Amino acid sequence: MEQSASGSAAMSSSDLKRRHRCRNICFATMGVLLFITVLIVILIFTVFRPRNPVITIHSVALSNLKFALDLARLRVLFNATLDVDLSIKNSNKLGFKYADSAAYLNYRGQKIGEAPLPAGKISADGTAPMNLSVTIMADRLISDSKFFDDVSSGELPLNTFAEVSGKVNVLNLIKFHVVSSASCDVLVFLSNATVGDQSCNYNYKL
Repeated sequence: MEQSASGSAAMSSSDLKRRHRCRNICFATMGVLLFITVLIVILIFTVFRPRNPVITIHSVALSNLKFALDLARLRVLFNATLDVDLSIKNSNKLGFKYADSAAYLNYRGQKIGEAPLPAGKISADGTAPMNLSVTIMADRLISDSKFFDDVSSGELPLNTFAEVSGKVNVLNLIKFHVVSSASCDVLVFLSNATVGDQSCNYNYKL
């Protein structure tokens, strides 16, 4: 009987130690998981915090300008192409993937030209340069009642607008949607086919 009691006490002690060991392992595992979770959250809101991509329109140039007055038929002959040099900078520490978009050419609020911005991906802190050629839709331009006044003054006010929309994937856990746009007002001098100073506004949103 004494041997049986001694054996039972030894087994109870062994079970108790095993339970303590299992509990310690569980606590340690939970502690590690909690630490990793906190670390990921800190990284997401600091190092990997989503930043808006930046569209910059570097220059706008006029090419293939054909402009003439047909006095006999009382009409204006106009055709031109606007070359737009822009870039998209990804300020994030992760890659930025953006969808198909477009750059637009506007005259007094009316769209008179468009050039596609194909979908792509920009690496972390990378910059994607783009050179676009926008052909002006002469029929839309001439149909505006103020066009002839602008022609008479020798200056044509135009606006270029570009926008990209995409996602930043943080550690394959969270996806942030970001949008960036740039709008530039330019003045085209018809006498010598040159472009004057441009004034640009940039907008970003998450």
